[in-house]
Amino acid sequence: MANKHIKIGKNVFDREISVLTSVRDQLDDTFDKMLTEIMGCKGKVIFIGMGKSGHVAKKIAASMASLGTCSICLHPGECMHGDLGMIQKEDVVVLISYSGESDEILRIIPGIHLIGATILGITCNKDSSLARASKVVQVMEHIKEACHLGLAPTSSTTAVMVYGDALAIASSIARGFRREDFGVFHPAGSLGKKLITRSIDLMREITSETFMKADSTILEAVEAMINMDTDMIAVVDNEQRLIGVVTNGDLKRNIKDKDIRTATIRKFVHYYPVFVDASSMAIEALSIMEEKHVHAIPVVKEDRPIGIIEKREILKYGIYL
Repeated sequence: MANKHIKIGKNVFDREISVLTSVRDQLDDTFDKMLTEIMGCKGKVIFIGMGKSGHVAKKIAASMASLGTCSICLHPGECMHGDLGMIQKEDVVVLISYSGESDEILRIIPGIHLIGATILGITCNKDSSLARASKVVQVMEHIKEACHLGLAPTSSTTAVMVYGDALAIASSIARGFRREDFGVFHPAGSLGKKLITRSIDLMREITSETFMKADSTILEAVEAMINMDTDMIAVVDNEQRLIGVVTNGDLKRNIKDKDIRTATIRKFVHYYPVFVDASSMAIEALSIMEEKHVHAIPVVKEDRPIGIIEKREILKYGIYL
């Protein structure tokens, strides 16, 4: 029985892959015209569909928005009860309907025309009312649903979703949308945090009073660690430039039989340590710590330490490699 189910599952994949290949081969200058209308839009790009097409419209709008195109999704039923007011003359409205004859879609077309917004269509029926009402229409021909009954929207919705991804990515590339821009639009997610969070944002700030010289005493170093709530302190030269670090572990392993009030930290200093610049991203600091098998490194600005960034703080903030 299990093998039978696996065979059915693979057959669905094969059918949908076949449809995607077919639709890909159908792409022509219509795709470029659709993209041109979207790129030239001075308002919002609005996606509208009914039923399964509505779910696809929502996904495409979300992808467009996250990749730099101002876009939203509206429900055609709600449009008939006031949401047409969200559409403006400067907008581009993309209507999605397999048959091109969905009643809920056709009923809002006159209102969109009165508003003056541009209508684009995505359908599988080149002779449909939607096709005739659209300035540009993408027709996907020879679509066979993967459903065993040939009825449930499966291959068709997958094809439209991938088509929407293609529009979103092409538009994003044309706009010069960067990784940093993506991060601005995704500040709460781990990916967004990786792209916009700098080392300086998560470091524990240190001041000149807590800088250590190589001839500082062990007691002074311990007190500095306690005051900074850290397991590492920066060691500087007379110009307050970073020359090394001392860790809590170094002190614990070496203070036996020593007068911590007079013994210096000179012998415990790790000279020429790894560090990150204040302008670097927190993910870069985490990568360095993973590579060097350390838990904290100094943050430096113009050769002078300004803070300590710790692995635990980066992970706590939700940034991972």
